Amino acid sequence: MNALPKPGSKADRDALRREMAAAGCTAADIAVEMRTRFRMRPREAWRHAHGWTLQEAADHFTQASSEGPGRQFVAADASLAGKWEKWPGPSSRRPTGPVLVAMSAAFGCQVDDLLDLEDRRELSPSDLLALKSPERELSPTPSGSAPAPPAPTGRELVRLAADESAMWARWAEASNVGDIALEQILADTRALASDYLTSDPVPLFLRTRTLRDRVFALLEGQQYPRQSADLYQAAGYLCGLLAWMSSDLGHLRDADTQGRTAWLCAELSGHNDLRAWVLSTRSKVAFWDGRMRDAINYARHGATYRPSGTVTVLLACQEADAWSQLGANDEALSALARTHDARDAMSGEDQIGGIFACAPARQENYAAAVYLRLGRSADALSSAVRATALLSSQPVRAYGTEAQIHISEAAAHLDAGEIEGAIEALAPVLALPPDQRLAPVIQRLGELPITSLRPSESGHAATLRAAVEDFCLDSAPRHLALSSGDGRP
Repeated sequence: MNALPKPGSKADRDALRREMAAAGCTAADIAVEMRTRFRMRPREAWRHAHGWTLQEAADHFTQASSEGPGRQFVAADASLAGKWEKWPGPSSRRPTGPVLVAMSAAFGCQVDDLLDLEDRRELSPSDLLALKSPERELSPTPSGSAPAPPAPTGRELVRLAADESAMWARWAEASNVGDIALEQILADTRALASDYLTSDPVPLFLRTRTLRDRVFALLEGQQYPRQSADLYQAAGYLCGLLAWMSSDLGHLRDADTQGRTAWLCAELSGHNDLRAWVLSTRSKVAFWDGRMRDAINYARHGATYRPSGTVTVLLACQEADAWSQLGANDEALSALARTHDARDAMSGEDQIGGIFACAPARQENYAAAVYLRLGRSADALSSAVRATALLSSQPVRAYGTEAQIHISEAAAHLDAGEIEGAIEALAPVLALPPDQRLAPVIQRLGELPITSLRPSESGHAATLRAAVEDFCLDSAPRHLALSSGDGRP
């Protein structure tokens, strides 16, 4: 037996429209009934009163905007039409004056008919005044209408000007977010940045995306300038976190896109620490994308903002990392030396922490990788050992950093011809669950000099090579590539 259609379904709407049209009801009558019965926004109700799809409505809006005298052209599509309908709800877009004019012309109604109290609360003072104006700047003027009344003068003019100022003040004073909500958003951002060190990336990616969307929706509303700056700051950190995660999941192009949006948010917030962290994130993405010069430039640019906290340490680490990949020994060692100077000169604490922090163990991890590329295996092994000791004393152990430390230790053992030491160092890495096998770890494993082992060690080499290949085949990036696209395998 087929289930009955839900109230407000297409079948319900079509049946209601046919019944009312047969009874002689107008489109306005049908729109009112749609709004009342199915709790629709006014613009959506008018569209269903005409029986149009979103694309059909968009086509009518575009055509109507090009036909009336003095109208501003509107290029509409189905996506925009849907967002205009849902405004001022989440993921919507405010219909401008020309859009409302085009809609009213297409639907055969007045602009007033397309707006309810919720819409009017969100409209700007200038739009509200235009709606009140006798000249009806937003509405199409019917042919043969009466001439507009004379402009106000004298005392009436003064009173109107005062009313206009009071209306603007009420609009400017309104805010869609409070200080407590902003504090909670920042706390949630800190939690996500911290959880990423120890949690599986895909579920955390979904949580981060949800919070980012919430912040974006708030930014589309009205708030005080200082609150907007705080929201842009949160959006910048969240997009930066999504960039970091996308890179770790092997999606470097998407990571770069997130990085660009994060940079825009940092610029709009005017927050130097965020600017530095975004540039650190973009340096990281560029490094794993093989763009070493970009990685160096981003790291150097980030340091020019003189941020507080540990980002100055990380930026110097990243610059050293990229120079070592290019084989520039002097530049790499110089940048590595600056990591210690940066830590000594720190002027404050990290605001977010978690992935947006550079603890001493993370610093030593970078040093180990740099020394390996410079052919200084003994120094690399010393740094890896120090990093392991430091990591064991931290309250939160980042599995990605810990894996890379063990890989550096294994590489140092292999350079020294100590295959058993390498196998022992890699044991914790190869035991990682598949959902925590990130792209940088896979790439670092691929750089191990397993093929350079002596013939007498070929058996160990074959075993190690097979274990690494199995590890890479059963990894988070591979699972994501084979998933259904909704975040579930």
